[in-house]
Amino acid sequence: MTDFRDLADRFAHDLAADLAAGRRQPGERLPPSRDYAHRQGIAPSTASRVYAELIRRGIAVGEVGRGTFLRATPAPPGLPARETHADAITDLEVNFSVLPEQGALLAPALARLSGPEALQPLLSHGAAAGDAAARAATARLLARTGWAPDPDSLLFAGRGQQALSACFTALIAPGERLGLEAMTYPLAKGIALRLGLAPVPIAMDAQGLRPDALAAAHAAHPLRLLYLQPDLHNPLGPSMPEARRREIAALCRSLDILVVEDSVYGFLAEDILPPLAAHAPERVVLVDSLSKRVAPGMTLGILAAPPALRPRLAAALRVGGWVAQGFTLAAATAWMEDDSVGELVRRKRQDARRRNALARGLLGGAGLSLRGDPRAYHLWLELPAPWRAETFVAAAARRRIAVSPAAEFAAGPGHAPDAVRLALAAPAEAALRPALETLLELALNGPDAAAIG
Repeated sequence: MTDFRDLADRFAHDLAADLAAGRRQPGERLPPSRDYAHRQGIAPSTASRVYAELIRRGIAVGEVGRGTFLRATPAPPGLPARETHADAITDLEVNFSVLPEQGALLAPALARLSGPEALQPLLSHGAAAGDAAARAATARLLARTGWAPDPDSLLFAGRGQQALSACFTALIAPGERLGLEAMTYPLAKGIALRLGLAPVPIAMDAQGLRPDALAAAHAAHPLRLLYLQPDLHNPLGPSMPEARRREIAALCRSLDILVVEDSVYGFLAEDILPPLAAHAPERVVLVDSLSKRVAPGMTLGILAAPPALRPRLAAALRVGGWVAQGFTLAAATAWMEDDSVGELVRRKRQDARRRNALARGLLGGAGLSLRGDPRAYHLWLELPAPWRAETFVAAAARRRIAVSPAAEFAAGPGHAPDAVRLALAAPAEAALRPALETLLELALNGPDAAAIG
């Protein structure tokens, strides 16, 4: 018997091929699942599971009573992309910034690593702890007022997602409960589910994770690990104030909960507060990366770990094949040492503020409800009635704009708010304004005028 996941794999590949070839368009309604069941000769219940799997993978969005629609997602590897200007998709889903001048800024350090003598020692397998130069440079990069990591506490993964995978592998066992903010980084929840963990959504307020909700969740059934984002939270934007950080850290100590603190967006805040790791250093692993500071194709995952947890994390990195390799670590170290990363941080802070101000001026100035930090590369758009998030995503996709629905960030099942995250980092600035103007028109005119029903 064919598994519904295999059917979903084939259907997803066919849909991506159709998108790439122009046979389908982003935002297009898929046939009802019963029609798909009839064509495939499968049970309607199996077809429904295939459609649900497409939605879970982010290939489609669905809304009861309106149907299932293709999202404006790129083709998978191996399929051709459509590259004409008229067909270009403005991507407000991915949140990586690559500035036009980055190549010129980063090239000199790479040139110094290209000679035979420099390259030869970098060809062997990497080590989780890197070397002393990498640890020293990274410790300086992560340091904040009131906190700096011990260089010897640092471990390195290929990228930030691999650092998270190592944490979830090493610090919690399958079946144990992992606390997550009610709205969270989608990949963190995805990793947890694939590892057989039990995600537990914890309620939030305007300051971030609520201590009373954390205590209540632990009292109902003990939590082993907590994952949270105190700095420029993704997707909602708030940064946790000092008092709340201290309270969460003290509560986790009293309840014996380990913590994974994700600070990947923290570099955008010049006045960033000390992390939870400063308040409970024996139980908090701080995770960061260079994917946002530098680029997704030239990144490095970083873990600042307590001494007691470091061996378990290093073992998870090795067994998982997630250790940063020699050339990557050397390049990152060179960029940190010559201040290329520091210069990129300064420029990206300006870029993020400029893009954020543009979005706030256009959308907020027209009366739409926005949440977020003015320093961040992302904003949370609360949709006016009668919009539903999934319908809005499909309508935007028909106009070749990709945005992320709230349900993608929900840590648990149930109703997600009618909101979308706008990631402002990726598009060229010349494309960002018209895309935001189109979203504004959609939001104000409503789903009937969008003509997707």
